[in-house]
Amino acid sequence: MLTYRKATSDDVPALARLEAQHVSDELAGADISQLAGQGFNSQELTTLVNRHYLQLAEDDGVIIGYVIAATWDFFGQQGIYRALENRLGTLEHDGPKLTIKNCCQYGPIWISPAYRGKGIFAQLVAKLALEVRSQFPYILTFIAEDNARSFAAHTAKANMQVVDFFSFERRDYYLLLKHI
Repeated sequence: MLTYRKATSDDVPALARLEAQHVSDELAGADISQLAGQGFNSQELTTLVNRHYLQLAEDDGVIIGYVIAATWDFFGQQGIYRALENRLGTLEHDGPKLTIKNCCQYGPIWISPAYRGKGIFAQLVAKLALEVRSQFPYILTFIAEDNARSFAAHTAKANMQVVDFFSFERRDYYLLLKHI
């Protein structure tokens, strides 16, 4: 039976294993000679569980998907997030100027290949939106231009809007926004 819930500290070891196993899944088929996936270690996952947002999808108690969101300070040491933070105030959308106070960084999201195409993506995003909306009216994410499957899921199933296109370290990205 599929269930959705907020992650707890008891989930961290299983999440760390999943992160280690699947950190570069999105790079499949890409020229990965200069690329590395973004993964979180146990300490970072514990911080996400305790101070940020981490939603799970489970099938009979086994984690089959998860989505992460965090404030900008969590990601602050990574160059791509600093570059995005500097762009926030210049993004065009129907709403107020974006700041680190009114939006959070969303992603990554991962769903076991055996469960893809079954509506889990949309449910995880919806559950995450319910959790963060009391603090943030917007979630922001970036999708590599060559990750067509993720782009399609985020625009069609999560109703995210493209608000920018940028390059970082020889890779191109769409910047997507969702008002929640």
